[in-house]
Amino acid sequence: MTVWHRKSKRKPTGGLRKEHSKKKRRERGREFIPTRIKERKIKIKRGRGGNKKIILLSDMYANVCVGNETKRAKILSVVENKANPNLARQNIITKGCIIETELGKARVTSRPGQHGIINAVLIEEKK
Repeated sequence: MTVWHRKSKRKPTGGLRKEHSKKKRRERGREFIPTRIKERKIKIKRGRGGNKKIILLSDMYANVCVGNETKRAKILSVVENKANPNLARQNIITKGCIIETELGKARVTSRPGQHGIINAVLIEEKK
């Protein structure tokens, strides 16, 4: 299934807007590919202009920023996801979700499905 990123067919007043052109390939999006907690697995896709986009399908480690230094920590589980509570139950990692690591709780700052890496900032240290 293709996701189309186009303007709405309705005007702000509620009236129908006329289509001035047909659909273009560049307006297509792609389906959401969830990032899970397993062995590292990536997929490389072609982006616009021939660029490469790394899609992270699964990973067990995150780069956690603790003060001024960054440490590699093992991900234990997804604690909370404000975007969708069901994603937290399924242990799916997205930007903004809170993950439980060996160092403590951390908030994900990168977009794993777009950047191909999990970067996080420590918010609560483990006691």
